[in-house]
Amino acid sequence: MKKLSIFLSVLVIIAIISSCSEAFLEKTPQGKTSENVFYNEKGIDALLTGTYALISGSALWYISWGASIQNWTYGSAASDDAYKGSELTDQVPVNEIERWEVTTTNQYPAEKWRLCIGMGVDRANKTLNVIKKTEEAGEITADVATRFRAETRFLRGFYNFEAWLVFGDYIPILLEDTPDPKLVSNKNEKGAVLEHIVSDMKYAWENLPESQADPGRPTRYAAMAIAARAYLQELRYSDAKPLLDNIIHSNKYDLMPYFIDNFEIATENNKESVFEIQACVNDVSESLNAEMGIGLNFPHGGDIGFCCGFHQPSQNLVNAFKVDADGLPLFDTFNNTDLKNDAGIPSDQAFTIATDPVDPRLDFTVGRRGIPCKDWGINRGSNWIRKQSDGGPYLPALKPFFNKKELYSLSTTTGWQTGVNANNFRYIRYSHILLWRAEVAAYEGDLVTATTYVNMIRERAGKKVVMGKVLIDVLPANVYPWGPNTTDADYMVSNSTIDWSQPAANYKIGLYHPFTSKEEAMRAVQWEQRLEFATEGRRFFDLRRWDDLPAGMRVDMAATLNAFAAGDLRIREFMRGANFSNKDKFMPVPQTQIDLQPGVLVQNPDYQ
Repeated sequence: MKKLSIFLSVLVIIAIISSCSEAFLEKTPQGKTSENVFYNEKGIDALLTGTYALISGSALWYISWGASIQNWTYGSAASDDAYKGSELTDQVPVNEIERWEVTTTNQYPAEKWRLCIGMGVDRANKTLNVIKKTEEAGEITADVATRFRAETRFLRGFYNFEAWLVFGDYIPILLEDTPDPKLVSNKNEKGAVLEHIVSDMKYAWENLPESQADPGRPTRYAAMAIAARAYLQELRYSDAKPLLDNIIHSNKYDLMPYFIDNFEIATENNKESVFEIQACVNDVSESLNAEMGIGLNFPHGGDIGFCCGFHQPSQNLVNAFKVDADGLPLFDTFNNTDLKNDAGIPSDQAFTIATDPVDPRLDFTVGRRGIPCKDWGINRGSNWIRKQSDGGPYLPALKPFFNKKELYSLSTTTGWQTGVNANNFRYIRYSHILLWRAEVAAYEGDLVTATTYVNMIRERAGKKVVMGKVLIDVLPANVYPWGPNTTDADYMVSNSTIDWSQPAANYKIGLYHPFTSKEEAMRAVQWEQRLEFATEGRRFFDLRRWDDLPAGMRVDMAATLNAFAAGDLRIREFMRGANFSNKDKFMPVPQTQIDLQPGVLVQNPDYQ
């Protein structure tokens, strides 16, 4: 499997972290190292590699829980999709995020700021300076310079976009020719940051190729997709529409046959992937070059346990997967009753799964007791959960989790984060493009287009289900995964414990009849985005933009999240007294940054 390497040599790290200033260029080279190492095509590519190295949300020798590219804290745990999970005493800063009580000293937003702006944007700007100087010196052609510049500006736009999602307009706009970044304020005109991001992405899509030989390098369509998402965040549908249409009409992408194909190691870099964050495999000890931010989010207990049991799906999300007799969502009544769970029931006590009809995507997204969990065996419930009373009854979000058969092959086998870095993250895939375009169509009243694209996603969702109907109520005491001395071959066949010829649950999915109004279409599109992208760090940001839609299409963000908190009390006590307000739509500017730039950076007024 070919991966875009994100490993940096010591030389590259030193070059980037130190400086690419004029003073640096004037220094007498020591030993065999000189400026010529970087001021040529090979050197620029090395610097560009260093800029790519941060894209997963981590860096070599820099562990950053709060900067995860999957945004599981800001996009999932802060929403109605997921709980922080694990135990309340572990990773305490996330408690503030989940309860919408973030302080200016919370270390998680500080890590996001540092990685995106202090490191990502900074490396991109320094690389752009080297490109300029090298082109002026005649060491590379204009075409080569343009190619490098396009990739670098894509990355700068990417890091700014990630920061903008979390902090809003209160981030500094830093350019490669900014004389002193420490003197640039983060007080911007409304829309200035968005235009800066789009400007970088426009340069990228005008100069990047339609495809890349190296997986992980962006294409023109990846740049269009991120610009389109940025426009959508501000409800600039007319600006997003042509970009989405260009991607669709390019005929470069298509839906994979099955929903699960987007989350399996074996199907990485497939035809549905528009931009995919590459994972390094077995590169360095302790997975420090991996996506460290999700290293916390694997099952913790029992025979499947690694670490640390964070990011557990909410009961509210699970209920959203319930369907009616026609296989369509229960928009208004989904949360009236809970889909049956095993909260408070020990693993050695009897439990039978719910018989309610559910969307098939549920058990590819959520780990429920009594359902086979990938190839790890039957989910044993509480024995596989770190602490049900704090994190609820469901396994940590399943999508990034690897298969048992991959544990000692494609996964890192050293350190406490065994297996974390084996699976790529599909940052943007074709299903995003289709559902975003359906959202534009719903807003515009193009009901045919909205119906067509939503039903394409739902039709795909019904093509594959989790197989393996559990035939017993009480599991054997000692199972890994089924019994002592068993092998994979022993349990991957029908037996008295499980019937592999039957679906694991009552799966049902139906297609929408043609929408009859903009409001009906928008509600369906919004619901579909929640189910299709559940636990992928998107939900909070989606709610934020839908809060600004006109009446009839609007999702009241505060009402939605506060109703979730109140209803959640029947599952756990942690959300008692929590209250979401408009101030909580964005994270505060980290106080550590303001202290470093006194009189320059300003705090978001909502946090003053």
